[in-house]
Amino acid sequence: MFPQTNYLEKLKTWQDQHVIKVITGIRRCGKSTLLELFQQQLIQEGVEKKRIISLNFEDLKNEDLLDYRKLYRYLYSGLDQNQMTYIFLDEIQLVPDFQKAVDSLYIQNNVDLYITGSNAWLLSGELATLLSGRYIEINMLPLSFADYYHRYSNQAKDEAFTEYMRWGGFPFLVLSEQPEKLAEDYLEGIYNTILVKDIELRQKKRETDPNKRKINDIPLLKNIAKFLANSIGNPISDKKASDFIISTGRKISQNTVSDYIDALIEPYVFYPADRFDVIGKQLLKSNRKLYIADPGLRNHIVPRSGYDLGFVLENIVFLELRRRGYQVNIGKIGELEIDFIAQKKSVLNYFQVTASMTEKSTFDREMASLLAVRDNYPKTILTLDRLTSGNYDGIVVENAVDWLLGDCNL
Repeated sequence: MFPQTNYLEKLKTWQDQHVIKVITGIRRCGKSTLLELFQQQLIQEGVEKKRIISLNFEDLKNEDLLDYRKLYRYLYSGLDQNQMTYIFLDEIQLVPDFQKAVDSLYIQNNVDLYITGSNAWLLSGELATLLSGRYIEINMLPLSFADYYHRYSNQAKDEAFTEYMRWGGFPFLVLSEQPEKLAEDYLEGIYNTILVKDIELRQKKRETDPNKRKINDIPLLKNIAKFLANSIGNPISDKKASDFIISTGRKISQNTVSDYIDALIEPYVFYPADRFDVIGKQLLKSNRKLYIADPGLRNHIVPRSGYDLGFVLENIVFLELRRRGYQVNIGKIGELEIDFIAQKKSVLNYFQVTASMTEKSTFDREMASLLAVRDNYPKTILTLDRLTSGNYDGIVVENAVDWLLGDCNL
């Protein structure tokens, strides 16, 4: 098991607080392992095993508990009325109407509740209404480059980063001794599971709403996923995506494309980043960007001929900013664009990302967007070259690999 200490620390912070801890994220990113590690911590702190109840609903032995009434009765019977009982429910979305059992557990005394799910609608609709103000979400991503490097720290940093860009951060592959032999089949398994299992669950949820379009064309879904993976770092609109599909000889409406894109966002395959007008201080509705949850998964979906170093680096920086707890948007200032505006506790950080700053034209272009911003918040350019690092009129240029490892001292 590979400990992702930042997520463990978040769970520790919320331990025994009267809120439901909801851990979300793409399949196989480590949610189940996170719960196991946290349970081990509880036992090491003196919590008796009988006060820990853990259920994984992908395990066939728990099939009888997929009825929310039976699930609630089973869990209630195991509660300690005088001491805290810790309940862990893994892949809870597999239980129809699970929110009713979760809500009933929430109102009991001495219950500390943790649930995981691999689909964003876990926190939408009825659940969001029923549990409003009663939960916090911890969105989990595959392993960061820092996690990856701590396992392979005998390698040079840049060499390790090259491999990370290729294989990504799914824990199974990071822990594997031969990722090059296993990656293709393993990533294909994750990808197909998401497209089949999660989309099937989505279909069941939509059956009650006749206005919602069914997502049942897997080849179309894969084509749209390939288009999005190949468009990392570029503004995306429903029209642009539908034009691409039409260019392949298939007629399709923008509304259909929009629904299929949503179907890829909900299971955390892609993360949207909206555009923010720096001057007008408002979010813009058009031309958002989409970033993929893991660089290895992108390499699986998109042929190597479609590989682009700068955009892959941009994707990795986007994910890292989210790991560090930032709300991330794309910046617009006049005709210029800022790769990321990262916000935390009302403090902004501006980031540009580029593979290299050694060409003067690139240097001037990347600087121009940040120089146009007239506030005093930190401004950083992340690049893979090590020649241009320094401070230029308050704009810090850092090596991206060092930044990802937290090794920058500028």
